[in-house]
Amino acid sequence: MTTLKSRLHDDLTTAIKARDELRSSTLRLTLSAIAYEETAGKTSRELSDDEVLKVINREAKKRREAADAFDKGGRAESAERERAEGEILADYLPKQLSDDELAAIVADAVAEAKAGGAEGPRAMGAIMKIVNPKVSGRAEGGRVAAEVKRLLAG
Repeated sequence: MTTLKSRLHDDLTTAIKARDELRSSTLRLTLSAIAYEETAGKTSRELSDDEVLKVINREAKKRREAADAFDKGGRAESAERERAEGEILADYLPKQLSDDELAAIVADAVAEAKAGGAEGPRAMGAIMKIVNPKVSGRAEGGRVAAEVKRLLAG
């Protein structure tokens, strides 16, 4: 079992013993998503820590989107629960990049792409290929794309 997955199991056991319903249900759903991912496809396999991290990231994104949808639908209580679940999952994710850190990484990638001959808005794909491995798991794709567009436009 990977270290991140075993940490989730240990935290689930602790949450159940402490009768923390929110944390235990969130961790159960996350472990269920991990188990589904492990058995998806033709053969079952053990996920690496990076793959487990991607599943947790995907689950956290679902919580953010659900909270926004509940807010728009006027269901503040449900939105609060989704946000609380997202905060629990955030404990297992790497620290997110600040806007300044992200801007610096993207600026370096833009300079690197320009040195390689990529110019203007068409260079977005080349820049994203450079940036994505550097920010993997530490910045959401939409944030990265917005920053790339901002730098290419300006």
